[in-house]
Order: sequence, then C-alpha cells, then structure tokens
Amino acid sequence: MWNTATTVQPVPEPALVWGSGVLVLAALMVPAVWHVVRHLVTIVHEAGHATVAVLSGRRLAGIKVHTDTSGLTTSWGRAKGPGLVFTLLAGYPAPALVGVGAAALLSRGYAVGTLWALLVVLALVLLQIRNLYGLWAVVASAAVLVAVTGWAPTNLQVGVAYLVTWLLLLGAPRAVLELVITRGRQRGKDNSDPGQIARLTRIPAGFWLFLFALFTLAAGAFGAWLFLPEVAPASP
Repeated sequence: MWNTATTVQPVPEPALVWGSGVLVLAALMVPAVWHVVRHLVTIVHEAGHATVAVLSGRRLAGIKVHTDTSGLTTSWGRAKGPGLVFTLLAGYPAPALVGVGAAALLSRGYAVGTLWALLVVLALVLLQIRNLYGLWAVVASAAVLVAVTGWAPTNLQVGVAYLVTWLLLLGAPRAVLELVITRGRQRGKDNSDPGQIARLTRIPAGFWLFLFALFTLAAGAFGAWLFLPEVAPASP
C-alpha cells in the first residue's frame, strides 16, 4: 500500500485536468447531484471542526452527519474562549484546505497517494461517528475510494483523484453560498457556525460569512493554479 501511495503517476493531459473541473462545476449546479456529493464536503467540514477542537485542548465527543447533509461535531470544554471560536471557524475552510493539499499532491503526480490520504481522513472520522446515517455516509464514501485504489486501472484512479479534488475545491464555496441562502430564509436563533461565532465574538455573522466566502474562493483559485503546467525553460 505504501509503495502504491508513494509511486508517481504521469500528470494527465490538460483536457482531463480541466475537463474534470468543468464536470464537477456542472454537477454542483444540479441540486440532486449536489445533495449526494455534498456528503463528502460535510464529512471533511466536520473533520475540520474535530481536528481544531482536539488541537485547542477540547475533548471530542463525536461527529454526526444527517440525511439533509448537515453535520454536527460535539466537543467538551469551555463554553467560550478562543478554543471554541477556532473550532467553529475551522468547518467551512476545511474542505478548501484539504482540496489545496490534494491539488499539491496531484501536481506532483501523487494521484493514488491523494486517494489514500483522503481514506485516512475518512478512517479517522469513522472512529468518531455517533449516528447510523453518518456511519453509512462515511463507509459508503470510503468504500468507493477503496474500490478505486484497490482495483481500478491507473487512468481511472487518476481521474477520480482529480474529480474528488475539484469537488473539495469547488464544493467549499458552494457550501458557503448555500449557507448564505439558508440564513436569508431562516427565522429565529441562528445556530450556524457564523451565528455561534458572532455570539462569542460580538462581531456580526455577516463578517464571518464574508471571510468564509473569501477564503474558500481564494483556496479554489490557488488549487486551480497548482494544476497549471510548469513552463519548461527553452532549450538554447
């Protein structure tokens, strides 16, 4: 497994790299498709909350993924303070950050290594899942990646790696846009991540939404830039 993950695959033709991005962008515009693929974005979102909660000294209690593709990460610790603020801040940027990391690996030819790295993330989340639907969502996502990494030909492995990476890069700002629309229709107490951060920091939720949008868009652009082919020096 280690040899496979660390083996460099040839960088594919630009048509595959950018074609997979266009395909994912089109898929994100179809509500039924977005509802399915959003599960992976949500899982990585919750993994971001969980990771920062542990790093900030909080005790992780569990992760849930719901049928509407929303998620919930519970941790124990102080009811206010920077640890909780950073934990809440970590969710929406997490898919974009993981997408940038995956794009960096792909740009160096580690397509199968990218899939194995995502499998490690899913395995760690699986240890903290606390509801049946969440268990199904994580296991189903992992099963697809295991099938691809274990039995698919190299060309298909590379293609799936690019599709998943584009999904994280483009799905992150799509999730922020969805949050903006949802909050516009919401009545009553705002329990979204920016709503909770606003109550803790006394800075309006709109400011945190703007930061989420700016960060995820910038990360998506940077990830796309990593896919640009390097220009070889001209021969004398």
